[in-house]
Order: sequence, then structure tokens, then C-alpha cells
Amino acid sequence: MSRYEYGIDFDKIDAIDIHTHVEIDGCGHRSLDDELMAASEKYFKSGEERTPSIDAIADHYRSRNMAAVVFTVDAASASGHAANSVEEIAEGAARHNDVLIPFGSVDPWQGKAAVRRVHRLVDEYGVKGFKFHPSMQGFEPNDRQFYPLYEAITEAGVPALFHTGQTGIGAGLPGGHGIKLRYSDPMLLDDVAADFPDLTVIMAHPSVPWVDSQISIATHKANVFIDLSGWSPKYFPPQLVKAANSMLRGKVLFGSDFPVIQVDRWMKDFENLDIKPEVAPLIFKQNALRVLGIKH
Repeated sequence: MSRYEYGIDFDKIDAIDIHTHVEIDGCGHRSLDDELMAASEKYFKSGEERTPSIDAIADHYRSRNMAAVVFTVDAASASGHAANSVEEIAEGAARHNDVLIPFGSVDPWQGKAAVRRVHRLVDEYGVKGFKFHPSMQGFEPNDRQFYPLYEAITEAGVPALFHTGQTGIGAGLPGGHGIKLRYSDPMLLDDVAADFPDLTVIMAHPSVPWVDSQISIATHKANVFIDLSGWSPKYFPPQLVKAANSMLRGKVLFGSDFPVIQVDRWMKDFENLDIKPEVAPLIFKQNALRVLGIKH
């Protein structure tokens, strides 16, 4: 096992995609059960390979002169479906450290074991952040029983990225496959950001239907950022575009949600947004460097 270390030439790359998924491991185990995977394919209509390998993802981004943050979601307790290997993602990123950046994931319901796993993933595998999906993992992020997790992540000095807003996972299924949207209300993260001022919090996606709350939190809390993944830019709420161009220009990050949204499609649609020329480099790379703690 080789511990991940950055091998990316941050001067030369054009962008950092802060939000991409590895949804299959070397054993062929996928991140979602078959019903959820099929439903998400139908919802996102990408038409591309839904579960590319980590090697394929590395090639995809290398050919576009971009780096990518890669992760999965460990939602075993809530879903009954074991995650694909987080450790394997970190090892794959170490093999492709010129282009990939690994984030870890822990099941918040595992209590002290989850806290120990945070430390192990940082210390032994070199992960550079953690991904949570409150709706899939079935937890309220501001419940104090999960605060030891944030203490461990704060201690490690890496960011925590939380899914916010609507999710395509379970969309269109009876009862949404039991997945509850209220867990992904960004207001729950306002508590976390207030109680952990040294923890960098990334709110993933335009938080439909709570975009105004999301903008308020990112404006109010110095430690909170927004990634633009999960929606084609042509569907971005106008108030979010306006904020990204003005008071949140230093707080907004490029993210695609690859493979459910293709990078090329995201970039093409982004070109049609009225984003100021001086703001685009911040969104595509500079803000991500700050969030990741990369001195540049």
C-alpha cells in the first residue's frame, strides 16, 4: 500500500473537479444496489458508462488537463448495501497522483469505529477530505452524536463535503426508495459550520429547493463553500449565478458529479453562463486550492 501524496502540477492544470464518484471497485462491487443504479441512470440520462473504473476516470481527466477529487459514499447502515472500497479508491488515486485527489467516506452511524476510520484513512491512506450524503446515509448532520466525526476531521485539517438539496438517487421510485430529502437541508450544516469554525465545509450542488439558504450560509460563514456539481449550469438558479459573480466569487467551486454528469457537457453549458472573466479562474481552480489547503 502506498500512501497518497500530491503529484499534481497545479500550475499546469486548467481546473480541479471537486466532485466525482468512483462507483465500482476491483471486485465489481457497485456503490448502489441495482434498483437505485438503474433509477439514477434514468434520472440523469448521461448515456455514458455509469460505473467507470478509477483508472478510466484518471485517463478521462488527464486527457482534459484537469485534476479530480474522487470518492464514494459509505451508506451501509441506512441502505443495507455495503459501500465499494474506500481504501481501494485511495490506493487508485495514489497510483494516479498526477491527476486524482482521494476523499474518504465513513458511515456516520458506526460511532467510535467511524472516528477511528477517519484517522486511519488520513494517516495511513493520505485522504484529503471526507464526503457525506445525509439523505443516503440517513442522518441529520447537526445531531451532536456525530460531532466526534467532525472533531476528527477538523483535527486532520481536511474539508468535509456534504451533499445538499434534492438528490437523483432514488428519484422516481416509490417513496424515493426510502431516501429522505430533509436530511440534506443546508440549514443543518449552518449549525455544523458555527460549532466547528476551523472545519472547512463544502455544500455540494446548488441546494434546490434551498438555494437561498445555501447562499446565506456561504455568505455568513467564512468556512463554508459551495460546489456547482450535480446540475447542468443551464439549470443553475439565477440567484446562485449572481452570487458566484459577486459576493461568493471566492466561495464557489467547479464540480461536475461525473459520471452522472459528463465534464464536457458541464463545461459547454458553463460557457453560456454570464460569468465574469476574472471570476472563472477562481471557480475552476483557485478556490479549490484554498479549500484543499494547497499553498500555491
